[in-house]
Amino acid sequence: MRNNGISLRVLSFTALFAAIAVLVSGISFPVGPTRVFPFQHTVNVVAAIVLGPWYGAVSATIAGIIRIMLGTGTIFALPGGIPGVVVAGIFYRLIKNDLAALTEPVGTGPVGATLSALLVAPMVGAGGTFLFFQTAFLASSIPGSIIGFLLIRVLRRWADLEEWACTGKQGYDRC
Repeated sequence: MRNNGISLRVLSFTALFAAIAVLVSGISFPVGPTRVFPFQHTVNVVAAIVLGPWYGAVSATIAGIIRIMLGTGTIFALPGGIPGVVVAGIFYRLIKNDLAALTEPVGTGPVGATLSALLVAPMVGAGGTFLFFQTAFLASSIPGSIIGFLLIRVLRRWADLEEWACTGKQGYDRC
């Protein structure tokens, strides 16, 4: 069902991925001003492959905001999660291979750490250098992306992911 070009299925999956990330957000541990949460990156990888980079980013944003409101995340959930799903989604569009899941740390590490160190930390009065944020984010995103890659492989055996949302035979343009 489409309404103004937006698929109800895509919106449902976007909300579902955000809800899953929030539900498992209790499994995290504090590192300085951040909370390391590998399962956000797992959800990001699956969202990137199923939804693509932009709806995946919306899902990560919603999950980050809700986690901040619930106290299971910090403001660093936004720059620590959104760039990773965008990078993984773009790589999946380019190579059409599940190995794109393993590129999520590229967005989370260098991009997310830069945003956190240069923009977010000074805004909220938190300390932390680029190296600190990069280490914390990679400690979360590397295992999270590996788990996500493995989950995608399992899901492919159980369901036709290409028909779930945006990655079907017609490509991302159908979303």
